[in-house]
Amino acid sequence: MAIISTAGLARTFRTKRGPVEAVRGIDLTVAPGEILGFLGPNGAGKTTTLRMLTTLLPPTGGAATVAGCDLVRDPAGVREKCGYVAQSGGVDPNISVREELVTQGRLYRLTKAQAAARAEELASELGLDGLLDRKCAALSGGQRRRLDIAMALTHRPALLFLDEPTTGLDPAGRADLWDLVRSLRDRHGTTVFLTTHYLDEADALADRLVVVDHGTVVAQGTPAALKERYAGSATASLQETFLAITGRGPAPVDTTPVAV
Repeated sequence: MAIISTAGLARTFRTKRGPVEAVRGIDLTVAPGEILGFLGPNGAGKTTTLRMLTTLLPPTGGAATVAGCDLVRDPAGVREKCGYVAQSGGVDPNISVREELVTQGRLYRLTKAQAAARAEELASELGLDGLLDRKCAALSGGQRRRLDIAMALTHRPALLFLDEPTTGLDPAGRADLWDLVRSLRDRHGTTVFLTTHYLDEADALADRLVVVDHGTVVAQGTPAALKERYAGSATASLQETFLAITGRGPAPVDTTPVAV
């Protein structure tokens, strides 16, 4: 049974100049334990789709189930079963890592003792155990992203949404995050829905890719299969493949390294 299933998922925005169809009808399925790379140029509908699947934006058409819950009729159920890491992050720089994790646990209705124990468990698993009493403001970029992910995993979700998780990180920080994503899937069976503009990241991590453009799915398959079909060789780069599919490159990203 799919952990994400959509049929004709759509979103139209009403503007002074008339309706804008940001997403025209997305059909996709994601299997449990899969790492899915969700790609698309700027304006393709990728962010709007992600916002709908995470209940941040209601759809105006179509249907979807996420983690066994109807997206429209049971958004609270979706939020209970999913974790979400936004591109901008969400940690409070003025409190410690421990306080942040315990507070997150309390928000998920854990007792104080349970929240404290879960904070220790997450810190150990995500390489933050020596940093629990450090202020969040003093963390490196890679450490902050690990903390963002730890917070999203507080309630042990089966499905984790990662929105541009390595933007701004240096190569070592990116490699560490890649290892963490693989570990979550391999050790816990966590399904990961990943959006990224780094095509090498999608190529390295994703079991399967879904490419959207102009509000619809225009290609999907394993990285090797897409390369073979659209670029003529399984050894082609994903950049070449992406250009062949969409006719344009991915959005530029800020590659300035964050101090570690």
